[in-house]
Amino acid sequence: MAAGKSSKPGGETAYLASITAVILAGGFGTRLRSVVSERPKVLAEVGGRPFLEYLLDQLVAADVKSVVLCTGYLGDQVQRRLDTHYRTLALRYSREPQPLGTGGALRLALPMLDTDPVLVMNGDSFCDTRLDAFANWHAGRRATATILLAETDDTRRYGRVQVDDQGRVRRFSEKTNDMDPGLVNAGIYLLSRTLLGSIAFGRAVSLEREVFPEWIGRGLCGFCSHGRVWDIGVPESYAHADAQLGSSISR
Repeated sequence: MAAGKSSKPGGETAYLASITAVILAGGFGTRLRSVVSERPKVLAEVGGRPFLEYLLDQLVAADVKSVVLCTGYLGDQVQRRLDTHYRTLALRYSREPQPLGTGGALRLALPMLDTDPVLVMNGDSFCDTRLDAFANWHAGRRATATILLAETDDTRRYGRVQVDDQGRVRRFSEKTNDMDPGLVNAGIYLLSRTLLGSIAFGRAVSLEREVFPEWIGRGLCGFCSHGRVWDIGVPESYAHADAQLGSSISR
């Protein structure tokens, strides 16, 4: 089923219900080894729960039905923990034979992704936002790919994304030491199968550093969210999420 055909006025959840979601859960978590060891990063305990469950709960709330988990390092632990279902979600797994990066992992999983577009989430960040608003904005723009962006007072760790007044991505700025406000990539995307099919197969590819910059001017858009972002990429941000995420997210 082509997901785009399910969109209709007032039909936000119907649109999302027809979209396959992907969670990129294959990261090594190298920078977290001092505080999280012997488990994949997505299973790091945050507020007494595996971080991955916050993402899955967000998909349940958005009425998504089908999720593919792109696993790698210690991926067997993820599959043993969740098996084939989580609440109302049907789960499938795409296991990397070697590290493939965010883009390479998606390309490997492409045969399992049977909708157009596909909703993609980074497994090490959470944005407290309305996925239905994001999906409807993307459908209304007829975008090839849309990145969910979040406002932050300090873009040093992330770099900035610049968009024009039509929401088209115009530039990715590298990380700097300047504590400037701006829009950052929140790690949630709606991507066409055309984009995914153009990624090189069988080698490591980064969506953020290689694929997205090449798609500027080819239908790449940015949806500006006011949602707060938590990530668990480094010990400091992991500690912050552990202390605040469970009590802060909206339901």
